[in-house]
Amino acid sequence: MIIYLHGFRSSPASSKAQDLHARLTELGRGDAFWCEALSHEPARAIAQAEAAIAASPVRPTLVGSSLGGFYATWLAEKHDLRAVLINPAVFPEGFDATPFVGTHSNLYTGEVFEFTWAHVAQIDALRLPRIAHPERFWLLAEEADEVLDTRVSVARFAGARQTVLPGGDHSFTRWHDYIDAIIDFASAP
Repeated sequence: MIIYLHGFRSSPASSKAQDLHARLTELGRGDAFWCEALSHEPARAIAQAEAAIAASPVRPTLVGSSLGGFYATWLAEKHDLRAVLINPAVFPEGFDATPFVGTHSNLYTGEVFEFTWAHVAQIDALRLPRIAHPERFWLLAEEADEVLDTRVSVARFAGARQTVLPGGDHSFTRWHDYIDAIIDFASAP
């Protein structure tokens, strides 16, 4: 079972979510995929993902992109799960959230929402002082990510499996090259 957690302003209509589900469907495993529209409120998004984890008939693997990667990290540590993180948000101590506070719109649905300082506090509550089990993680990152500093992710996930590629961007342009490997990672005992 793969639980896919999309990023900030994204949705289940993202190409990564759609492509992963399509490949699992081709393999006859389309029902082993969960991806719902996550709330823009971090506490609610975590509650949605935890409900999916609880409902999973098997131990799931989390796949998270950007903010979804931040959520996947917290959830994997809390629930002893494996996770694939695609250009994940890390939010190191001292991270300036000011540019994210305000009115935003979902890139796929057009839904307008307000991201507040209370939401930033919810993210702060999910920060982990360290990654206790880096062996459960696989970091997929491209160095030319224009949104997040890849070096911060590499340092944060020291000891984890890491695939850090030159070039690219925040969308992780080489996504199709790794879909089958992600499915294999999720299927490993």
